[in-house]
Amino acid sequence: MRETTLNTSLLLWGVLFSSIGFGFFIYGKKQKVIVPLICGLTLMIYPYFISNSVLLVTVGIILMAIPYFVKI
Repeated sequence: MRETTLNTSLLLWGVLFSSIGFGFFIYGKKQKVIVPLICGLTLMIYPYFISNSVLLVTVGIILMAIPYFVKI
């Protein structure tokens, strides 16, 4: 049985990236732009599946940068 521990830094990073993801999602939905919409959804969901703080921050920064470099 796998025991999970509550890490404060994971919780705070998750809330931060989920909030930014919500902003991307709302922007993508109102402007009808798919890249921020998908990145926003991903930013809101992925903190539930990553349990390493460094990996959480790295993936979050990459997902936040994608809409600035990918224009569809």
